[in-house]
Amino acid sequence: MTRSALLVLADGRFPAGGHAHSGGAEAAVKAGRIRDAAGLEAFCLGRLHTTGLTAAGLAAAAALGLDPHELDAAADARTPSPALRAASRRLGRQLMRAARAAWPDPGLDALAAAFPRGAHQPVVLGATARAAGLGPEDAAHCAAYEAVGGPATATVRLLGLDPYRATAVLARLAPAMDEVAARATAAAREGVDALPAASAPLLDVTAEQHAAWPVRLFAS
Repeated sequence: MTRSALLVLADGRFPAGGHAHSGGAEAAVKAGRIRDAAGLEAFCLGRLHTTGLTAAGLAAAAALGLDPHELDAAADARTPSPALRAASRRLGRQLMRAARAAWPDPGLDALAAAFPRGAHQPVVLGATARAAGLGPEDAAHCAAYEAVGGPATATVRLLGLDPYRATAVLARLAPAMDEVAARATAAAREGVDALPAASAPLLDVTAEQHAAWPVRLFAS
């Protein structure tokens, strides 16, 4: 295992397509739920402990080598919004392309062949971590960071928020990210049926609304 691989995978410049998605922040900004750094922090904390925890569990399970078909079905069941399911699979396809270029691996080839339209992004993330020689804790940490890093970056663009203040939000959330990654990894070691299924209904509702906007900055 190499920690450098973890840095590459978590790097925002890794071409996995996440820059085009706001993680629900665009709809939250429009609705006035994110107006400043304090609003961003509250939004990210809620997202981290719901969809972030769920994604981290799926990623950790995939990194452990659990059945990807079962994990993809579990991800589908935990994503009630059709718009978010479609976004997750698009991100999964993009991540798969980048992962296979960076870490050629028979496991990734098999996953790509099994899901030609794309597996869910957390499942691909975990499989990528495994191919890179990383463990389930690493995959969970990547998923937890993505859950808050995407909205923070998006909010800088949407509101013109001071990037130093957005970065400070992420720094303050670091202990919560560690906690979520630990919980997710522990659940993944218990098997698919024990994976977190925390939900955020407002994110699901606003994702459907966002998908219908004629003009938007982000894909989701």
